Amino acid sequence: MKDKTKSILFRADSSSKIGTGHIMRDLVLATQYKDSNIIFATQNLSGNINHKIFEAGYKLEILQSNQLKELNQLIQKYNADMLVIDHYEIDYKFEKKLKENNPQLILLSFDDTYEKHYCDILLNHNISADKKRYKDLVPKNCELRCGSQYTLLRDEFYKQKKKRKQRFKTKNSKFKIFLAMGGADHSNITRKILNVLESFDNIKTHVVTTSANKNLHELRQYIENKKWVKLYIDSDKIAKLMKKSDFAIISPSVTANEASFMNLPFIAVKTADNQNDMYQYLKRKKYLVLEQFNIKNLNTTIKNIIQKLDKHNE
Repeated sequence: MKDKTKSILFRADSSSKIGTGHIMRDLVLATQYKDSNIIFATQNLSGNINHKIFEAGYKLEILQSNQLKELNQLIQKYNADMLVIDHYEIDYKFEKKLKENNPQLILLSFDDTYEKHYCDILLNHNISADKKRYKDLVPKNCELRCGSQYTLLRDEFYKQKKKRKQRFKTKNSKFKIFLAMGGADHSNITRKILNVLESFDNIKTHVVTTSANKNLHELRQYIENKKWVKLYIDSDKIAKLMKKSDFAIISPSVTANEASFMNLPFIAVKTADNQNDMYQYLKRKKYLVLEQFNIKNLNTTIKNIIQKLDKHNE
């Protein structure tokens, strides 16, 4: 996925409301352009993970707004060859004006909801991506990069997958569950799922979240005296945790790309409308999915996956 570009500007945001996924996948994409000057342009929103950009060694420009004029000034300041847009609030009209102002600029737009775009390259890196659905949604000369061959995975996943072996549970050991419902977990669904899991006496749970989770304090308090739960915040060992797990409970999002790559069985619980495409794909492929959180349905699905794993271990 490499292009001959010297200066690349990434436009994305993160917050307790937006989540952390956009920045995280952009950081993975940025590693594919090792010889380029990488700059991130973000707003300083509440619960952001802008520190991750610094930690990765990239330049960061703080935007005061999501206005075209301000972004255009940055494009000119850095003489950008490419602009990567990973933002739901930047649409076709916005992209078209940017391109008109900067005709030589290569525009790469992320998309996972099949919206109309004015770009040179469209990237939908989800395993559910369907290239055919972009007909009439992008310019005729737009390069479509869709599906699993373009899935953005951190190096840790490739390293841990090589080490992954089928776990065989001994008679008295417990099933290990990987639980991750998005970095921000807007609906506080992690707590609800833990309430369901508490009724099982044969499990241990790795709960993964980020500092962008506005319910983090409440979650810490809930977990405090529960020996069967361990909390990981802003972890850089997601692949390792998946490798050690028997199955996962996740949302039908980017995490599904990762779990699928690691061959980790999972239950996907839909928590937002923008997850519908992945949810429908997983449902068609006969994965275990729930259209919405439901105590009874989740309980039954967990029992079914445990029973299936038990039979496999016999």
